[in-house]
Amino acid sequence: MKLKVAVRVISYALLLMGFLSSCSVSSVMPSADLPLPAAENVSPAYSPLTTGVSSEETSNNKERTGIATGWGKEIESSIGYTDFKRAMAKPKYVSLIRYNDSDGAREMGVDRRTSGGGMQKTAGGMLEWGLHSGWSMLDNYWWRGARFVIGKKGRDYRLRVKNLSDARLEVVLTVDGLDVIDGKAGSTKKRGYIIGAGEILEVKGFRISHEKVATFRFSSVNSSYANLRHGRTRNVGIVGLALFTEKGKEPGAEIRARQGARPFAEAPMIRARD
Repeated sequence: MKLKVAVRVISYALLLMGFLSSCSVSSVMPSADLPLPAAENVSPAYSPLTTGVSSEETSNNKERTGIATGWGKEIESSIGYTDFKRAMAKPKYVSLIRYNDSDGAREMGVDRRTSGGGMQKTAGGMLEWGLHSGWSMLDNYWWRGARFVIGKKGRDYRLRVKNLSDARLEVVLTVDGLDVIDGKAGSTKKRGYIIGAGEILEVKGFRISHEKVATFRFSSVNSSYANLRHGRTRNVGIVGLALFTEKGKEPGAEIRARQGARPFAEAPMIRARD
């Protein structure tokens, strides 16, 4: 009798653990004008080691050369919520950075004779951003009019974004076509991170909870998160950024107001002639 009771208790505990794990949340920073997501309605960016497409499916994918972004170690990186109402439904600016390893860059015909600093301005000068790996920012090269960085397989990297404006900004970020917050297909309709005026945002990986992320790690294409989780590799090798401004608090508003100030606010008085 005691054995049967023990078995029932263990079974109930396992069912409870399964339910709780299904309610894990992957949250965003801005709550904005959209309704806050309930825990049971938000899917986490699961580890591809335990979920996603099967190994049999991934093995059928044709091996591609070059690198993509894999699932690195889990590290602490906490976030919270704040209010932010977008000025427009569509992003004000969209920017991208392409990447590959050295051999892949050579095959693609990337011009490596000239390079630029790791942080480059974008979005009309409101932001600067780049990829940081190892001890420094990755240099920028140019390929078909777009920025291009060269990574090394096995190394972690992070996205660094600095707000150069005088107002808060919202940025929606993607890696290999996947949203960095929920690990699913990227969309500008999703919410992103808020960066205060003059502040720097460092996104170290795909978010798996309020407190942790799985670091971005340069990997083979077949070992990428996009392939292991979704079975798709079409969009590997690209990092995207969509910028949204806040309604009623456009960057540069104070500067424009001062620039438009007049030394004589009223019409000048009329003087009599001699």
